[in-house]
Amino acid sequence: MGLFAVALVCLLLFLMNPGRSDWYLLVLAVATGAGFSWRELRAQQPFIDIRVFGGNLPLLATYGRALLCYVVTYAFLYGYTQWMEQGRGLSASQAGLAQLPLFATAIVVSALTGRHRSARGKLVVGAIGQVVACGLLLLLSNNSPVWLLMAVAIVLGVPQGLNSLALQNAVYYQADAERMGSSAGLLRTFGYLGAIIASAANGAFFGQRADTGGLHHLAAFILAVSVLFLAMTVVDRSLRRVGCDDRTSTETEPQYTGR
Repeated sequence: MGLFAVALVCLLLFLMNPGRSDWYLLVLAVATGAGFSWRELRAQQPFIDIRVFGGNLPLLATYGRALLCYVVTYAFLYGYTQWMEQGRGLSASQAGLAQLPLFATAIVVSALTGRHRSARGKLVVGAIGQVVACGLLLLLSNNSPVWLLMAVAIVLGVPQGLNSLALQNAVYYQADAERMGSSAGLLRTFGYLGAIIASAANGAFFGQRADTGGLHHLAAFILAVSVLFLAMTVVDRSLRRVGCDDRTSTETEPQYTGR
């Protein structure tokens, strides 16, 4: 746990202010990460069973999609809200109210689609939704009407309600049954890594103030991330099998691991 915490803290501190003077933080992150991996592979009861990475390419792809997905999600939650206050000039309460359509849309979408176990269609639509939302950010200015701000929130609410459940379903079908707990925990870890990258991106593009120019640079960055997320989803044919069988139907039949 100590090695894991030190690796993540060093990585976070480096990403918050990357520069030549802080190179040692990246070295420490790599060194402690390697030490953590060495220890976990030899422990009878590891803190995080990193053996789940071994040979399961569809599961690794799902972790990669989770990283990209949450980079965009948290960049919106952190950066877009900050811009509405400092760039658009809304009060804190007004900026919060402008975000309500995002969460309302996400609740409705997840309620309508959550019972369907398939993941590929949800992830494709969710990725497209993120691409559209990032594109809308490029249209915003200091004088953008409130209805446009709310439209951005509504569009982003669609992938918000689709992607998280779809990623969880994918892990459930792709992971080895005996390592399900570790696999689910690693999905959250990659999500938090996405949050770290999003925070670093907000700091890099906004600087001291979240102005419209910084928002457009941030939008271009997360637009590229969203396109990569979409491409990884479209080309991954293993996702077609997610939700097609029931892992709980029998304990004796071999289960799909994506290998």
